[in-house]
Amino acid sequence: MVDYTGLRFGVVAGQRRPFQELVQRWQELEQLGFHSAWVTDHFITGNEPSDDNEPFLEAWTVIAGLAMATERIRFGVMVNGNTYRNPALLAKEAVTVDHISNGRVDLGIGAGWWEREHDAYGYPFPGKRELVDRFQEALEIIDSLQTQERTTYKGQYYWMNDAPFEPKPIQQPRIPMLIGSFGPRMLGLTAKHADIWNTRGSVDEAADRSRLLDEKCKEIGRDRGEIRRSIWPHQHPWESLDNVHAVIASYREHGFNDFIFSWPPDENLDVMREFAKTLA
Repeated sequence: MVDYTGLRFGVVAGQRRPFQELVQRWQELEQLGFHSAWVTDHFITGNEPSDDNEPFLEAWTVIAGLAMATERIRFGVMVNGNTYRNPALLAKEAVTVDHISNGRVDLGIGAGWWEREHDAYGYPFPGKRELVDRFQEALEIIDSLQTQERTTYKGQYYWMNDAPFEPKPIQQPRIPMLIGSFGPRMLGLTAKHADIWNTRGSVDEAADRSRLLDEKCKEIGRDRGEIRRSIWPHQHPWESLDNVHAVIASYREHGFNDFIFSWPPDENLDVMREFAKTLA
């Protein structure tokens, strides 16, 4: 038996299926012993109009409902696009769901990236520099609202004027912050603000980013071990149980201790269920 002590495993169950089917997925993940369940923050499924007619439920409203159908499993959005919501609104949504779930939500957030989706729904899509600048301001506001009695903030893109924020989250001092990031500036913000870092990509790509995150932590004097390292591979690993173990080992070698996998195709569900016995 492989020893996975200290590791956590979650599944992106999605939100493309009817709600009752999503309830069944989350409840099964909880019963199987997975640590977390996730949805994504999108409104469409493809880059071309011919690809994007598939139903897609909104992230925060659907996890609020799914929280009521579960008792133990942690969950969140992998990850919120900062450009879709004012940071105060996102903080309020997260804290509301924190109370609904009795403290089981993680706050996943990234800068935003999908130009097609922004164009489809009328969200401005700035350049990369502004995306990261906006993201930095949002992180500072979200942290302040949860930890300070009132927040006044004067940024270039966001502002708060003596803003109260009640109730505070059940999880203290704040809801765990998961930041999805790739590039140097984003990894610098991750080093400063994140409790959990998530990335996607090959083993080599993830390893390089992990080393850069170490450097960013060292620059600001933060212990690298304070940030859990989470990987969501682009391809699901459920072809076989041996493949799942091999994928975990390859990323674990580079310090990753949270593993997020996509929900398997129907023909691979038994592999996921068999893997869950390892968690027991």
